[in-house]
Amino acid sequence: MRRQAVCRGCEWRVVVKMIGKTLGKYKIVDLLGRGGMAEVYRAYQANLDRNVALKLIKTAIADSPDSRAHFEREAKSAAALRHPNIV
Repeated sequence: MRRQAVCRGCEWRVVVKMIGKTLGKYKIVDLLGRGGMAEVYRAYQANLDRNVALKLIKTAIADSPDSRAHFEREAKSAAALRHPNIV
C-alpha cells in the first residue's frame, strides 16, 4: 500500500516508499505519523510475532550529534516503559 504524504511547506513531500519493505527484522506495514524529527511506522516483528512502532529519524537530523543523542534518549525512555496497555 502506497500513499502520498504531504506536509505543506516542509520536506515531507514524498511518496511513502517504506511501506512493505523490510528493515532488519521488521516489516513495515503502515505510516502512523510524522513529526519534525522522524516518521513513525507500524511494523511487524516476525520472530516475536508482534506489531511494533518503528521510529525512523530523518537523515538531516541523524547527521547532528545533539539530535542523535536526543533521539537515543527518547528511545531508551520508551523502551523502559512497562505497562499491560503498552505493546
